[in-house]
Amino acid sequence: MSILNAIQEKLDSLHQKERALAEYLLNHPRQAVQMTITELAAQSGSSPATISRFCKTFHSHNFPEFKQKLATELVQMTSTPNQYQDIVAGNPLHEIVAAITANHLRSITDTTQVLDQAQLRLAIEALHHASRIDLYGSATSGIVAQDFFHKLIQIGKAAAAFSDPHLQLTSAASITRNDVAIGISYSGETPETIHALRCAAERGATTLSITRFGANTLTEHAAIKLFTSSAEVGMRRGDMASRMATLHVIDVLFTGLVSEHFELYVPRLRESYQTVELYTSGKEERKTK
Repeated sequence: MSILNAIQEKLDSLHQKERALAEYLLNHPRQAVQMTITELAAQSGSSPATISRFCKTFHSHNFPEFKQKLATELVQMTSTPNQYQDIVAGNPLHEIVAAITANHLRSITDTTQVLDQAQLRLAIEALHHASRIDLYGSATSGIVAQDFFHKLIQIGKAAAAFSDPHLQLTSAASITRNDVAIGISYSGETPETIHALRCAAERGATTLSITRFGANTLTEHAAIKLFTSSAEVGMRRGDMASRMATLHVIDVLFTGLVSEHFELYVPRLRESYQTVELYTSGKEERKTK
């Protein structure tokens, strides 16, 4: 689950009317997708205005779009396990293999459901036109940032990945309107990443966030917002499914970028591969003798 899980996590911080609406949606999601906005307002003790604001909080432009996303999620729930499988002491190895495989597949499937293709297209075009690309992420998100950095330099994009909070801010301070800054944080609440993306936004750069689905602080400073599955709980001890979900988004972005501008980037990819092979295979050494 992504939308319902995000609502559950946000429950305690909602105002009274929004909380009543959230509780109704959590308890009666299948009924809600069959209702009009007026019917849902009456059943949940809220109002159409409250429902409209609520939908925007959870990244839907309006109630029909929210219902469509929720309905898709409910259909998916019938064909996949309801929960991620956590680490269990003494599990047989074959069960561990099956559990981790299921978690990763579930994470990628859930993430695909919440990917907004309009936002993806904006991100791809922003990356293509960027003079420079800054990537900000700490801990596991920093590893994901490094992965994207490696991909981008293969196609000749000027990019850098920063995990150190001081270096993030130092780089963000020199960013321009021609550049893109990407903040990666599963929770969307990593202070260092928030500060760096906010700084980049203030300098006029195009800002992009990659976080779990739901309302969070990092997205407030992003012009383009991409989301991953938000259902991982117990597995957060290893950041396993969340890492796979974020890498999935990175792979979609990179493949979309190269595919959209194939004639420009594929020759660069080929040249990068051939250069690495030349200098690491010993061919260049033999050539100079």
